[in-house]
Amino acid sequence: MTDMKQFTPHHFKWRMEGDVAVVSLDRPDRKNPLTFDSYAELRDMFRTLPECDDVKAVVFASNGGNFCSGGDVHDIIGPLIDRDMKGLLAFTRLTGDLVKSMVACGKPVIAAVDGICVGAGAIIAMASDIRLASPDAKTAFLFTRVGLAGCDMGACAILPRIIGQGRAAELLYTGRSMSADEGEKWGFYNRLIAAEALEAEAISMAQRIAQGPNFAHMMTKTMLAQEWNMGIEQAIEAEAQAQAICMQTVDFKRAYEAFVAREKPVFKGD
Repeated sequence: MTDMKQFTPHHFKWRMEGDVAVVSLDRPDRKNPLTFDSYAELRDMFRTLPECDDVKAVVFASNGGNFCSGGDVHDIIGPLIDRDMKGLLAFTRLTGDLVKSMVACGKPVIAAVDGICVGAGAIIAMASDIRLASPDAKTAFLFTRVGLAGCDMGACAILPRIIGQGRAAELLYTGRSMSADEGEKWGFYNRLIAAEALEAEAISMAQRIAQGPNFAHMMTKTMLAQEWNMGIEQAIEAEAQAQAICMQTVDFKRAYEAFVAREKPVFKGD
C-alpha cells in the first residue's frame, strides 16, 4: 500500500487532515489554471488512491478565493494550436482520464468551490461526489466560448444526471455562468457556505464520512458509477451482490455488536 502522508506533488498543493487528503491547485495569481503537468499529476494521484488505506476521503479545495480557471490559455490553449490530430487526441484523452480516475478512485471526493470555477475546473467539480460552494462561486462550462463543443471530459454524460437535460444543454450550448444560487437550486451544489468557512466545512464533512465503513463507501461509489449503464433489474441485482459482499466485512459485525451494546460503532474499513 502507498503511504500518501509522504506524498509531495510538484504541480498542486496537498496536505493530510487526519484521514482526509486536501488538494488544491496552486496558481492563485491566475485563478488556478490547469497545465499539461497538473492534469497528468492529478490523474496519477487519483489512480493511486485505490491502493492507499491512509486516505479515506478527498477534499478538492479552492485557493486564493478561486477554484480553477480551466486550462491555461498560454500553457495549454496556445500550444494545442500547433498539434496534429494525434497530439490533440492525446491531450483530450489525458483530460478525460482525470475524470475517469476521480470516478474510479474508490474514495468520496468533496469539491469546495469558491470564486471562479470554469472550463475544466467546472468539470472537476462535476466529477466530485459532493459539491459545496461559497455564495460567490461562478461556474461555467465555457467550451463553446473558445470554439469547442460542450461535450468535454464527460460533461454531456454526467452534467444532465446532476441538473437535468434541459439545464445542462443550456449551460453547455451557451457557456454562460451559473450562479451559486442557481447551482444550489438546480442540485449542482449540495449547499452554499460562507467563503471563510467553506474549506473547514468540507473537511469536516469528509472527516465524518471517513469515520464510516470505508470499504462500504468504496462499494457505494462503485455502484453510483456502474449503475448509470444498468436497467433497474440489473441495478437491484448488482446492489444485492454488493451488499452481500459488505456483509462479510468486520465493520458489519462491529456495527451489530455496537448496536447490541448500545454503543456507537467504530469502523476500521475491513
